[in-house]
Amino acid sequence: MTKIDIAHPASPPPAPRVRIIRTGPRGLGNPTSDFAALLRTVEEAGLLRRRRGFYLGMYIGAAALFVAAWVAFALLRGTWYELIVAAVLGILFTQFAFLAHESAHRQVWKTAAVNDAWGRFLASFMVGISYAWWMTKHSRHHASPNTIDRDPDIDPDFILFQERHARETRGLYAWLIRRQGWLFFPALTLEGLNLHMQAIRTVFFRADVDKRGLEITFILVRNVSYLAAVFTFLPLGMAFAFLGVQLAVFGVYMGGSFAPNHKGMPQIPHDAKIDFLRRQVTTSRNVYGLGTTTLMGGLNYQIEHHLFPNMPRPYLKRARVIVREYCAARDVPYTEATLIESFGIVIAYLNRVGLSARDPFDCPAAQAFGR
Repeated sequence: MTKIDIAHPASPPPAPRVRIIRTGPRGLGNPTSDFAALLRTVEEAGLLRRRRGFYLGMYIGAAALFVAAWVAFALLRGTWYELIVAAVLGILFTQFAFLAHESAHRQVWKTAAVNDAWGRFLASFMVGISYAWWMTKHSRHHASPNTIDRDPDIDPDFILFQERHARETRGLYAWLIRRQGWLFFPALTLEGLNLHMQAIRTVFFRADVDKRGLEITFILVRNVSYLAAVFTFLPLGMAFAFLGVQLAVFGVYMGGSFAPNHKGMPQIPHDAKIDFLRRQVTTSRNVYGLGTTTLMGGLNYQIEHHLFPNMPRPYLKRARVIVREYCAARDVPYTEATLIESFGIVIAYLNRVGLSARDPFDCPAAQAFGR
């Protein structure tokens, strides 16, 4: 298990006090009923009600900006200003992905079927990623955040999140892993391409895919029409540059929105017995700062999102007030940081994990004699 000591940054302005349903004296609450009491408090505050008006406004606003981006694409045809449009599309695709994520968590509509329909449309048709793949992977993450051998978000990838995996690396890969913290953001420029490749692998090659035919149709229509527009109306070199900028912005934005929430937080042994409240809170980090809720699609309130996955985005700020005081009353660690501080923690953590990788230039004979 990877454990690191995390310096807690200066906290945001103190939250106003709210009425809390108590289950016992300070620090001695019953773990089996702590979350039930917190849930009851949140429900009484009305923070699990649907906010369809908010999401309709988000859909309309995102769609309008999307249309405007393609109008600009047509007007700027043949100029290198098209790369600005590519960057804007990378941002908009990420915002559509945030909205698909919220539908997947049943935050938007009343029924699961409608939420899934909107989520699949936004993820597969608008963004070009697989909704079925996302649902499977993300559901496992929510069930066991930062839990070794259970959370797919800390499984080995190009970036490694556990020292035991770093120790197994060899050669050039080990050299890269020793520097993975500094390589993290450059690597994210390829995450957009990776997400599209995962979509193709999922819908064509995995055995059990919900609504496979619909996802294949959505992804093929989206990708073919998008590539046709780019390569038909732009010179070849500019078309490749356009696609590269859009994918890079999309990858960095997506990865930069999800990474600050758990990376560098404590990891839990796969067989550890921890109650739901403490499992979710102690492995998550909130990010605060002006505009972070819009920038990160509500993911900045990661603690509240993990405790109440179906809570609409507009209520997360109010829920933080309740959860923060509730955790303080029970001595449950509640971690917050600014976005820049979070990135610093992530980079330092990844570099620390990377130090476990064997230096490919070390002499094995010298190591044998204890150098």
